[in-house]
Amino acid sequence: MQTLARILAPACLSILMGGTAMATESVLSYNRDVRPILSDNCFACHGFDPETREAGMRLDTREGATADNDGVVAIVPGDLNASALWQRIHSTDRNDVMPPPHTHKTITPEQREILRQWIEQGAQYEEHWSFVPPAAVAPPPVQQTDWPRSPIDHFILAKLEANGLRPSPEAGKEALIRRVTLDLTGLPPTLEEVDAFLADGSPDAYEKVVDRLLASPRYGERMAIDWLDAARYADTNGYQVDRDREIWAWREWVINAFNRNLSFDQFTIEQLAGDLLENPTLEQRIATGFNRNNMMNEEGGIDADEFLAEYTADRVETTMTVWQAQTFNCNRCHDHKYDPFSQKDFYAMKAFFHNVPEPGVGHYNKAIRENSPPHLRLPAPEIEEQVRQLRGQLAEAGQRLGGLAEDHPERDPIGKQIAELNQQIRNVEANIPTTLVMAEMEQPRPTFILLRGAFDDPGEQVEAATPETLPAMADDLPRNRLGLAKWLVAPENPLTARVTVNRFWQQVFGYGLVKTSDDFGAQGEYPSHPQLLDWLATDFVSSGWDVKDLMKKLVTSATYKQHAAFTPQLLELDPENRLLARSGRHRLPGEIIRDQALAVSGLLVEKIGGPSVKPYHPEGIYEQLTEGKGTTSYVQGSGEDLYRRSLYTYWKRSVPHPALLAFGTPFREVCSVQRTRSNTPLQALNLMNDETYVEAARLLASRMMASSSDARERLTFGFRTVLARAPRPAELAVLERAYQRALAEFRDDPAAAAALLGVGATPPDPNLDPVELAALATVAGTILCMDETVTKP
Repeated sequence: MQTLARILAPACLSILMGGTAMATESVLSYNRDVRPILSDNCFACHGFDPETREAGMRLDTREGATADNDGVVAIVPGDLNASALWQRIHSTDRNDVMPPPHTHKTITPEQREILRQWIEQGAQYEEHWSFVPPAAVAPPPVQQTDWPRSPIDHFILAKLEANGLRPSPEAGKEALIRRVTLDLTGLPPTLEEVDAFLADGSPDAYEKVVDRLLASPRYGERMAIDWLDAARYADTNGYQVDRDREIWAWREWVINAFNRNLSFDQFTIEQLAGDLLENPTLEQRIATGFNRNNMMNEEGGIDADEFLAEYTADRVETTMTVWQAQTFNCNRCHDHKYDPFSQKDFYAMKAFFHNVPEPGVGHYNKAIRENSPPHLRLPAPEIEEQVRQLRGQLAEAGQRLGGLAEDHPERDPIGKQIAELNQQIRNVEANIPTTLVMAEMEQPRPTFILLRGAFDDPGEQVEAATPETLPAMADDLPRNRLGLAKWLVAPENPLTARVTVNRFWQQVFGYGLVKTSDDFGAQGEYPSHPQLLDWLATDFVSSGWDVKDLMKKLVTSATYKQHAAFTPQLLELDPENRLLARSGRHRLPGEIIRDQALAVSGLLVEKIGGPSVKPYHPEGIYEQLTEGKGTTSYVQGSGEDLYRRSLYTYWKRSVPHPALLAFGTPFREVCSVQRTRSNTPLQALNLMNDETYVEAARLLASRMMASSSDARERLTFGFRTVLARAPRPAELAVLERAYQRALAEFRDDPAAAAALLGVGATPPDPNLDPVELAALATVAGTILCMDETVTKP
């Protein structure tokens, strides 16, 4: 087999070898090949930040690198011997070698060879790739002309062919419908949907499935999951007290926005500045809850100014991560070490968010629905009618009282009635739900650079402005959140469209074209397919920022429809599947794993929106961690609340739901746009023992028993219900043996069968044989625990 270095082109090696290309005599790209080396090893001491720049030498710009610095020139284009950088990285003197030993950084022989070629080729610098506006690129020609189904496939196939690889065959129809249904709705397909697709022999059968899924209300719920992570959504305020808050109406707005296919530019504007639109609707004001999802401190004795600084900083960092994929938290206390952003840029951005009429301290002594201002009362017609009637009674009592003399004996009883009516009004109004929103102060707060980030050490005063390195805001845009939102989605902004399509690509394919989806800066990864990224970005904008159109293009591509099996060659050459010669196999998100179990068992309650619910929760954990915080016990819900989709699960920041946390759901204390993916014993233990999955296995077993009187047919039904395909003979044989073994054990121990059937709130069907049902539940639980079940097909 050919070696990795010989078979792959430099651009691919840039991906597979940590961002740098193996040395070849071709012309190198500074962005792809050189910048990652200098950024990792040099920029911290010789980069943008003048405060930490050693010896006055700067390597992040050509002007700095080629400047004469007291007779020392770091890089002399075309002349290795005169280039101090070249000499210092080869020095054997510990006091002279670069990088210095104390940094624990080392430039490898391959990286030195790249630097040699680059200097000899003239040491050309390039503007950082993500700061250059994306340009429309024509799809490249390919040799295997019968494979591409879309321009996306041309870009993928061209890279594969350049590296001597071929795409994988198309996946089977069962795998395809399960894959795309999970990706677009977060739920598995029903057997009826699978059978209809298998029976449809028309050329557009798959496209019809995609269109149906995009039109499903379940689509918006799936799309909202990742956005809740980005927005740091939770049902509590965080910090030590971590008391409840109400902001579920914003979550419902997000779901509805995806379902009605609100254009992404408007999606952006309404969330960042819906309240500043002309005559904003109730929904547009609710949308601004995006930037009220930050944590709020309700502890006694804290400094309000300190936490007001924290809230506004959080909004800057979240906005710049979500829409620009820039690590702005790095320039809160000083200039950025790697990227051309100053501390002033951070606080100029903060000024956009410093005008919210909010206290720095939460309302600990007030009712939950008296949310920390600003907040908005939601429509509640029935409750509002009760209030209207009570106010009418109050007005009548007031009129009667006003007509009485001071010494009239009826004054005291009427006065008591008025007091009681006022209390009733307060009690009834307390049932009206509220939601946190953004608003503007009439007189804006002044904003200062905080020296070293300290809230009580103000420096220079700054005005609201966008980062100097990026294109300036248009003169006609207001210098407020509305102007900021419009700047983010302006054609001149080089980042927003790229960042957005990259995250949707990540959602569908497992990795973004830029793997570091939270960092498009110098320390981030160079795109695996830069031209494809630009094509997607420009096409997204020209489509009117149409998210459903983008998702359809992704899931109807031949790239997406490949089967997921890998060969020894692909495992050796491209273990992370960055070249996409096959479909990726990734573990499903925790929410989808749970929702899948509820769906196949028939327990799932498909109700959209509303307040968060409290499903099953391990005993003791909540109480241990919330003692002294005002709420010391977890009050489990009942009925439908136990079986709602997981994105409606009550999310307490100090005690996130452990079953979801085990599968990588973030704590949501801060913005997160990329989940960690792990494989731990705790996950398997959860699937085998969590009440949710045991109960789901019981109910799936009930469906299996109802499907047939034949054991093999029952097992096949359960297997197909979960995985959309029939079991292979060897698999069916394993399931049969497991069933017969469990059947024998439960016949000998009917009490164990009863104990298993007693798990969960839904009682077993009394008309079904408990021993058979328990045995089938054991097999159903095995199916729900299979690697294939919790993995994208």
